[in-house]
Amino acid sequence: MPKRILQGTVVSDKADKTVTVRVERQVQHPLYKKIIRRSKKFAAHDPENKCKAGEVVRIRECKPISKSKTWEVIFDDA
Repeated sequence: MPKRILQGTVVSDKADKTVTVRVERQVQHPLYKKIIRRSKKFAAHDPENKCKAGEVVRIRECKPISKSKTWEVIFDDA
């Protein structure tokens, strides 16, 4: 099964080797049909502590690293 990849903004980098990433999506309200924004925060593994708050990053689903971390940051070093 392919791993999901999401894009979001780092909102916290205070924990060691962990960043909190807010992922926003747009959905249509079922009754009023207006497009509204919904967001969710994910704890992602950042092994080198590279990410800083405010950066836009991509995260990928992975095996559980801890109780709350099942995502890892993708670094596009090319």
